[in-house]
Amino acid sequence: MPGASNRLSVVPKILIVGGGYAGFYTALKLERSLRPGEAEVTMVDPLPYMTYQPFLPEVAAGSIEPRHAVVSHRRHLRSTNVVTAKVTGINHAAKTATISPQIGEPWEFEYDIIVVTAGSVSRTFPIPGVADEAIGLKTIEEAVEIRDRILTNFDKAAILPAGPERDRLLTFTVIGGGFAGIEIFGEMRSLASSLLRYYPTITFDDTHFHLVEAMGRIMPEVSLKTSYWVIKNLAQRGAEIHLETQLTSAVAGVIELSTGETFESDLVVWTAGVMASPMLRNTDLPIEERGRLRVQADLRVINEDGVVPDAWGAGDVSAVPDLTGNGVGGFCVPNAQHAVRQGKLLAKNIVGTLRGELPREYYHKNLGAVAGLGLGEGAFQSGKIAIKGVPAWMMHRGYHGLAVPMWERKIRVFAGWFLNFFLRRDVVSLEARVTPREAFETFASRPRS
Repeated sequence: MPGASNRLSVVPKILIVGGGYAGFYTALKLERSLRPGEAEVTMVDPLPYMTYQPFLPEVAAGSIEPRHAVVSHRRHLRSTNVVTAKVTGINHAAKTATISPQIGEPWEFEYDIIVVTAGSVSRTFPIPGVADEAIGLKTIEEAVEIRDRILTNFDKAAILPAGPERDRLLTFTVIGGGFAGIEIFGEMRSLASSLLRYYPTITFDDTHFHLVEAMGRIMPEVSLKTSYWVIKNLAQRGAEIHLETQLTSAVAGVIELSTGETFESDLVVWTAGVMASPMLRNTDLPIEERGRLRVQADLRVINEDGVVPDAWGAGDVSAVPDLTGNGVGGFCVPNAQHAVRQGKLLAKNIVGTLRGELPREYYHKNLGAVAGLGLGEGAFQSGKIAIKGVPAWMMHRGYHGLAVPMWERKIRVFAGWFLNFFLRRDVVSLEARVTPREAFETFASRPRS
């Protein structure tokens, strides 16, 4: 791959930067739409898989096997050149991208058409202790760590006497009351409640769950009435939501809130927003004030002079206009629903322009929002219609079970849910995976000096 060049080739080279929702679906649809020899597609991502992020809360709760929530690039992209590395720079004026592998020297890749779908990362604020203590919810690895931490904390607390150390282990905090925050909060509470049967020395009242939200409400995607129901539901399950409250410090796991309340928490999950991939700062492509790629409704990159030729963008990394008028600030919100659909349209538009056709504009009217709040608990909102409890939970599982890419993944997920119905969720912690050589290294024989 190093030194690859397309200048002598008549086949246009398409470079996709990022293999998340938008990038994966762009590559998948290009494979199905391009004629043989019509274009060559290369996708670059530091991970060898796409993560279906709506499943992360259930992965953290032990309801979904972690590998079933990710989709292998190489298995499902048959004709795309998959490069597992980072794009660390883009010079669109010269149509080159710098690709940096984990091992080896960076190289310049020449392309004809670029698709930027680099996604987003957790957005944090300079709050003392957050960078050192908190964990995000953007990757499968983070979801697994949350699951293992809860399970391991129960193991540790079960043999401790009542006191501050035990309370800290059994106190869990989530920062952010959007969809991601409420879903992981509800699933964590559900997991903890289900664990009590295995730990006779721990009671329901020994566990403490706190969600901190700076705004005066949670889940802005649903009605105020539905959000109140969610708060009541979680309160009845022993979880506390702090509205109009900010985290002021998390140093050493000591949570300090703007209300003056203080408590210790061994697990702090941060879900208070996302921002476009910082990779964009190393490009000459136009970026708007929030750091996102500037695109118009047909997903072509634009600047002050109009369309930037041969440059496209979609997903969380791009500021895509929301033509329905419902978007925040006039743009599509960063979620899977938009990214998947934008990726599919992006592929159609690229193929269309290669064949001399005009690109179509992205338009998607959200039909509703559905959230899972733990086993048997959910909330659905579509206009004035609200459904709560078990029916909404079943709708949540049905929708996302069918929405996860590729049939082999859908089958694995549904099969897992079916088995869990009879066998219960898996509650084995694999926290030792973080230091896999420790057991071997401890007892390994060494040459005598």
